[in-house]
Amino acid sequence: MNKQKKETVEIFQMEVSLLNKEGLHARPAAIFAERAAGFDSDITICAKNKKVDGKSIIDLLTLGMAKGTNLRIIAEGKDGEDAVNCLANLVRSNFDEDFMIRKKGISVNPGVVIGEAFVLPSEGYFIPRHFINEDELGSEVERLKAGIDDALNEIEKLEKTVTDKFGSEIGEIFGAHQTLLKDQHLKDEFFEKIKKHSFCAEYAVSVTLRSYIRKFKEIEDPYLAERVRDIYDIEKRLLKNLLGEKKEDLHHLSKGVILVAHDLSPSQTASLDVEKVKGFVTDVGGKASHTAIVARALGIPAVVGLGNISGDMFGGDKIIVDGDEGIVIVRPNKKLESEYREKEEIKRVTPVKEISDQFKGLPVETIDGRRIDLMGNIKFPREIKRNLDFGASGIGLYRTEFLYMEKDGNPTEEDHFNAYSKAVEFLEDRPIVIRTNDIGGDKFVDNGASQTELNPFLGQRSIRYCLEHLDSFKLQLRAILRASAFGNVKILFPMISSLEELLKSKEILQGVMLELSQEGIVYDKDIDVGIMVEVPSAAIIADYFAKEVDFFSIGTNDLIQYTVAVDRNNEKVAHLYTPTHPAILRLIKTVIDAAEKSNVQVGLCGEMGSELPFVILLIGLGLKEFSVSPPNALPNVKKIIRSITYKKAKEVAEIACSFDNALKVDKFLRDTTKELLPDIEQGY
Repeated sequence: MNKQKKETVEIFQMEVSLLNKEGLHARPAAIFAERAAGFDSDITICAKNKKVDGKSIIDLLTLGMAKGTNLRIIAEGKDGEDAVNCLANLVRSNFDEDFMIRKKGISVNPGVVIGEAFVLPSEGYFIPRHFINEDELGSEVERLKAGIDDALNEIEKLEKTVTDKFGSEIGEIFGAHQTLLKDQHLKDEFFEKIKKHSFCAEYAVSVTLRSYIRKFKEIEDPYLAERVRDIYDIEKRLLKNLLGEKKEDLHHLSKGVILVAHDLSPSQTASLDVEKVKGFVTDVGGKASHTAIVARALGIPAVVGLGNISGDMFGGDKIIVDGDEGIVIVRPNKKLESEYREKEEIKRVTPVKEISDQFKGLPVETIDGRRIDLMGNIKFPREIKRNLDFGASGIGLYRTEFLYMEKDGNPTEEDHFNAYSKAVEFLEDRPIVIRTNDIGGDKFVDNGASQTELNPFLGQRSIRYCLEHLDSFKLQLRAILRASAFGNVKILFPMISSLEELLKSKEILQGVMLELSQEGIVYDKDIDVGIMVEVPSAAIIADYFAKEVDFFSIGTNDLIQYTVAVDRNNEKVAHLYTPTHPAILRLIKTVIDAAEKSNVQVGLCGEMGSELPFVILLIGLGLKEFSVSPPNALPNVKKIIRSITYKKAKEVAEIACSFDNALKVDKFLRDTTKELLPDIEQGY
C-alpha cells in the first residue's frame, strides 16, 4: 500500500484487479459504494484513465469495468488505511459473488442465529481470520512454507514408523501424502491465494484443498474417490501446524459458534454446550431424527439435509441459520447480514414467557371442560425444572438411553437408580413415565451396547435388544422399581410389535419384582405398565394390547417412519415423512378408540404433539394426554387447548380424516389453526 501526506491529511492507495465474472455490474457496484460509505475518508476510484467517487453507484458504473480491469483505490482521511484494506479485500473476494452460498434444507428447530462456523469434518480447526494486510503477504507465504516443511517432516517420520511396524505396503500410504504435499502446482495454488486474494495461510490451505475434495467426490471410480480422505488428512496436518496453540476443539470453545457437520450423533448433540454452540447445520438428516429431537430440546436453531454444506465451508466463515425457513447462508453480504440481524433480534424477544405467565395456574382444558394432561419429555433429570416452569404437570417420557450415552461404559444399577430417584424426588408426587432402554436405530453408542447392522431400524433395537440382553434389562428394571417407592412412577416398554414381546417383558418384570420382595426392598407393587405404540402392527391390534397394559403412549416419530416406509434420517426422502398421511391418522384413531373401550389411558409422546397445527386434530381424535418437547412448546399447546371446544376439535378432526392425501390435511390444519389463533406462531 502506498502512503503519502497531503498537508495534514493522509492518503492511502492500493491497486487491485477485478476478478468477478461479469465485471463491475450493478450489484457489486452497489456493494462497493455501500461499503465505502461506511468510512469517513474521501474515496476515489481510478480505472481506464478515469476518476470517480467511490461512494457513488452511478459513478462506478460509468467506468464500465470488465473482468481483469486494474483499478486503484485512493482514500484520504483518518480511516483511509482501513478503508483501502476493506475495499481491496471486497474486490479480491469477487464482491461475495463466488463465495456466498445460499442453501435450502430441512428446518428441525425454528429461530435465527448469525455467527462464525465451527466445521466438524476438518477435525475442529477454527480459522480465526481469513484476510491479511498487504504488508503481511511476504511473511505469510514464508509461514506457510515452514508449515509445509514441518508437515513433511512429520509424515516422513510417520512413514518410517509405520513401515517398521506394519510393512512397506501400509507405509506407502503416508509416502503418497508426502508426494501430494511436495507437488509444486499445489503449493503454487496455496501461495497464489495468499498473494492475489490476501488470504491468511490457513484459509488459503482450506480453500484450495476443499476445491480438490469436491472434485474427488465427483469421481465415479470408488477407489479414486476414496482418496478424498488423504486430502482431509493433509488439511488437518497443515492446519494443526499453522494454528499451533490457537487450535480450538468442540469441547474447549472460547466463544460462540455455529456447528457445521456432515452429521451429528444424538450423543454428540446432547453433549453440546449451548452457551457456546448457538445453532447447527448438517449435510444429512430429517426432521424426525433423534438429532433433530435433541436440537429442539436444546432450543437452538438447526437446519439439516443441506447436501455437502460441510465441504463448502471453512472454520471461521460467517453463517446465517434461518431455522424458520430452513435456509442457510454462508459468507453473507452486508445487506443480507443486516436484514437477518434485525430478524435475529426480533426472534430473541419471544412471547412464550408471556403466554406461560398468562395461563399459569389455570387448568389445561378445552372451553367446554374436557381435561387434557400436558406433560414434558426429558433425557436428563436436570431438564425437569424447565418443563415444570413452562407448565408441565409431569414427565410423560423419560428417554433413559441417554444415560448410556453419558457413560464411558454401561451404567450400573446405582447409576440408573440415582438418576431415576433424583427425577422422582424433584417431581414430588407428579407422574413420571420411565421408558426402558431404547438403544438402536440411530441411537448407537460405542460402549458395547450395540453393534453395526445393515438396517438398524429394522434390527435388534429397543425391546428386542433388551430381551436379548437380560442382565442389563433386569438391572434397569430393578432401578426403576426401587425408585418407584419414592413417587408416582410408570414403566414404559418401547417398540412392542407383538403380544408375545409384551408378555415376555411383563414376565421378566414380575421376576424382578419377586427378587426385590425376597431381598426386602420396597417398591410400588401396583406400578402402572404401558407400551409405546410406534409400529403399525401394535396400532392395528391395540385392542389386544389394551387387555394387558395400564396405558398406551403413541410414539409418532417411529410410527410414521414404519408406516410410510421412510427413513427419517434420510434427507433424500424426508419430504415423504408426513405426520398427516391419512394412514397415520387412521392408526392414531384406532389406538385411541381401543384404549377408550378398555378404559386404558392413552397419551402421545412423539414430535407430532409438539407441532402446533396438529394439536386441534389430536384433541378431536380423542387424545387426552400430550407429552411434548421442547419445554417452550408447552405454553402454546396449552393456549390452543384452552382456546377451542372439544366439539369444534372433533369437527376439525372429522374433516381432516376425510381428505385423501397429506398435503390437503396439512394445509387444512394450518389454515384452521391460523384462523382460530391468528397470533400464534406455528413454526415449522
